[in-house]
Amino acid sequence: LCPCLIYGAYVFLPFDAPLLPTVSARLVYTLRCAAFATFPIVLGMIVSAISRLCSSALEPFGELHREVEIHRTYVSQSVHLFILYFFNMAVLATYLPQELLKLIPLLTGLFAISRLIFWMSYAIGRSFRAFGFSMTFLPLLAMLLWNLYGMFVLEPENLLS
Repeated sequence: LCPCLIYGAYVFLPFDAPLLPTVSARLVYTLRCAAFATFPIVLGMIVSAISRLCSSALEPFGELHREVEIHRTYVSQSVHLFILYFFNMAVLATYLPQELLKLIPLLTGLFAISRLIFWMSYAIGRSFRAFGFSMTFLPLLAMLLWNLYGMFVLEPENLLS
């Protein structure tokens, strides 16, 4: 489903990436796009804080209830995945040709939407969370494989430069 969503958005959304000739400009562009991917994490932190405040627990730092634990776990997992996602997108931005840089904001949007889907499905039931997690993890895995391919096969002479 992820390749179909990315391809459809790539073809049908009417925007192009700005001209980014240098590596530093590409990294700044990636950093700016990644700021939007933090929205579901910040939203999760807010909801987690509100649910902790409204929790019926007598001991605020004691054992957490399910409604508090769901949001806390979501935020923790999202932060870990965001770090991996961001570093892979930063490396990806250095290997992509100019005409494919449109993928950076599309992958960022996919990350944000898939984390929100994961959060909703995780709140419904733990057995439904695989769909949202796979929408986050499989593009991350594809980026990692492409980055490794780019580093070791396409440009092995520039591996550390």
